[in-house]
Amino acid sequence: MSDHVWYSGGRVFTGAASMPWAESIVTRDGRIEFVGSDADAAARGTAGPRVDLGGRTVLPGFVDGHAHVLATGEAGLRAPLTDAGDPQRIRQRLREWAEANPGAPRVLGRGWLFSAVPGGRPHRALLDEMIPDRPAYLDANDYHSVWLNSAALTELGITRHTPDPPGGRIVRDPVTGEPTGHLEETAAQQLAWKFLAETATDADRDRHLREAMTAYLSSGVTCAVDMMLDEHGLATVERAERGGELELRMVGHWFVPRDPDPDRQLAQVRRAAELSARHRSDRFRVTGVKLVVDGVIDGCTAAMLKPYAGGDNAEPIWDFDSLAPVVTAADAAGLQVALHAIGDRAVRIALDALEHARRINGPSPNRHRIEHLEYVDPADVPRLAELGVTASMQPVHADPAIRDNWAAMLGDERAERGFAWPEMTGAGARLAFGTDAPTAPHPPLPNMFIAHTRRSALDPELPARQPQFALPLLAAITHGTADSAWACRAEPDLGVLRTGMLADFVVLDLDPFEEEPDALLRARVLRTVVGGRTVWPPGGTIT
Repeated sequence: MSDHVWYSGGRVFTGAASMPWAESIVTRDGRIEFVGSDADAAARGTAGPRVDLGGRTVLPGFVDGHAHVLATGEAGLRAPLTDAGDPQRIRQRLREWAEANPGAPRVLGRGWLFSAVPGGRPHRALLDEMIPDRPAYLDANDYHSVWLNSAALTELGITRHTPDPPGGRIVRDPVTGEPTGHLEETAAQQLAWKFLAETATDADRDRHLREAMTAYLSSGVTCAVDMMLDEHGLATVERAERGGELELRMVGHWFVPRDPDPDRQLAQVRRAAELSARHRSDRFRVTGVKLVVDGVIDGCTAAMLKPYAGGDNAEPIWDFDSLAPVVTAADAAGLQVALHAIGDRAVRIALDALEHARRINGPSPNRHRIEHLEYVDPADVPRLAELGVTASMQPVHADPAIRDNWAAMLGDERAERGFAWPEMTGAGARLAFGTDAPTAPHPPLPNMFIAHTRRSALDPELPARQPQFALPLLAAITHGTADSAWACRAEPDLGVLRTGMLADFVVLDLDPFEEEPDALLRARVLRTVVGGRTVWPPGGTIT
């Protein structure tokens, strides 16, 4: 199709305050040349082919504000376990995958829930019964722990004598001290994930990226903010961009792991600054660093100000003294800092570190951000706006179908203040939406449904949870488009449909603004356009 195209007869939500709705979009050389009424488009004598939208709804391309792109592609090739609600169904899924992949050296699964394993404690003995003949590696749904069988422990060389890495834990039998097969936080990252990454090939990673791009583009995501970019992922994206195959726009945050050597941590900041200077195209930019301050509430590894219901608590992965120098160095280098902080204690540490950086460096335009903020102490909510910090949150994590264990771990009134998006915006903070795929499903429309209704996209029959925190649909979509673009410093090009912007948009078969909210669960993406070119479906025909 020609690069100069007139899309007419649509119901176009532009996201621009000056003209929220339009009928026509004209694209040229990858950007929007005109947006407005059909009559005005015709009067200006638009050349090039014309695509009749047939009254269908057009939205700006979604910007997934928090994603793990290659991991999403890789997860799509593993045994799916999120809806396997008990050991029997986990066993069935793993055996089906093992039979379908008889030559695979390892059995790989993703998405198991703590509520699906006995007592919420995954153990190698149970997994040995399911998969006795090959190493098995199962990522938890939150991607903060890994469940291994005995063969995998042997392959990794993990024994009772293996020390816990800083910020992580090899869960052990309280009597024998033997590893149970459950690795938490940095133990999962540095022992299991690092091994699997080193055994993967470039061809594997290229396949993962292709799988992810298809998943994102077919669901209406035109740009993803990757929150754990590393050397392997970087090389993969570079290969795709050089080959003209990077159809999904990507914005990368370089991952800085917790390390006992402060110099190695600061070296990663310098590496991120080098990459930020090198990668500045409209397809791929490196914009900052990512640090994981704590874990997750479901596994009781998030750092809380008050203990969990069971009386225990978790130490942060990064305490203030270790975090502040890294944040300050990244801020001084002009990098965006993205801090994973789920528990209220971790959020406070993150805010304190950002405040320290401002005190040392002065105010900056770097648009730092905190990721997740699932439970924030009320005293800290106003600090987001005071420090200019974006609240980067994921409605899909508030799905009522997966909230029971989350609430049970807190066990008190804190469970009713979770995922309080209006508190953030009410205090003046910018709110950006993403999915954190593959910890959760990547499609943006169900994400918008949860934000708009506080109901479940996984089980729509469930009642809304905390409906007082539901958002108007227009606000939810804005948080997933214009605000997410602003949060990754892409607002000059992305997030709204107006003249001069990059021509990134999606065409839906249903109008979610006119129909009941459940239409967000039924709507299909008929066309995804990136840079004026139809990238989904192949061939670009609207049906």
